Amino acid sequence: MKTAERELRTRVQELCAGWDYTPACDSWMSGYDPAFSKELSRRGLLAVTWPEELGGHGGTNLDRLAVTEELLRAGAPVAAHWIGERQIGPSLIRHGGPELQREFCPSLARAECSFALGMSEPESGSDLASVRTTARRDSSGWRLNGRKVWTSGAHVATHLYVLARSSKEDDKHDGLTEFIVDLSSPGVTVTPIVGMDGEHHFNEVLLDDVAVPERWVIGTVGDGWRQIVNQLSFERGGPERFLSMYPLLAAISESGVLDEHGRIALAALAARLAVLRRWARDTARAMDAGDSPVVAAASSKYAGHRFERDVVAFARPWVPHCDENVRALYRQAVFAAPKSGIRGGAAPVMLSIIAKGSR
Repeated sequence: MKTAERELRTRVQELCAGWDYTPACDSWMSGYDPAFSKELSRRGLLAVTWPEELGGHGGTNLDRLAVTEELLRAGAPVAAHWIGERQIGPSLIRHGGPELQREFCPSLARAECSFALGMSEPESGSDLASVRTTARRDSSGWRLNGRKVWTSGAHVATHLYVLARSSKEDDKHDGLTEFIVDLSSPGVTVTPIVGMDGEHHFNEVLLDDVAVPERWVIGTVGDGWRQIVNQLSFERGGPERFLSMYPLLAAISESGVLDEHGRIALAALAARLAVLRRWARDTARAMDAGDSPVVAAASSKYAGHRFERDVVAFARPWVPHCDENVRALYRQAVFAAPKSGIRGGAAPVMLSIIAKGSR
């Protein structure tokens, strides 16, 4: 490991050790603490890969991987900045014009604004190309109409990324455009979707003739599918796809309740985790080289979910012998595991991408 990576990991560990929070599974979705995100920014631990003129630090994707791995391992409350820093900023840097970059990237890097993802829709599931939300031009820009669902964090975010159909084409992958929407705009209605565990981070978002200025189009009108395929490498290839349950795995391993069979099972999971981490490093290197590792990212997500599901199964027989802190982590993991297999694309979609890309 390079000295720079080691130094970044140490800085994250020091922040987490001194911050008052309860480690949680799936913290990148449910651990919302804007103050923590702002402190990460103040310490130079956000927007690590972005250009300095846009509020970043000019680092590599390997540098960012070092930061995100440590945050996830610690179960830190990172949901306030995660989507914007992981996905929206890189998309703007890759596809957005200079004006759009200057308007949003520095604020994202300071954790002063936050984004939710308006991709999934009722009845469309993981088939993003079937979106029905429409965008039509008017004299002042665009008007968006439609409904988005499973929109994590829309009730607390300032802005919404929206994939919409800007024209009707023979191929459903054509005529799609990416937009930024101010969630305080007239015509936006956010309705909570409360989980079985009583937690609220999912939402349904109704867009009723919502005005969007022309400058808030991301990239090229009608070229949204090509752009989003590249963007999903940022979403699917990161360590959050296999480290969301790590706080539970660590707590069980440190609990002292495992017998010899349990320690053997733990060692097998540790070996799989090492492979997944290497996979994430390879993906980060590919992005540093300017590639869009779509197949590798889909493979990582697919294997990562299977690993997280197996972490929950491994923990199950040992949890009754553990304290309440471990039991709380287990409950979080049980409720999060099914969701982790769907968000970002369900398993059949990932397998289709892998199969097509491997021909």
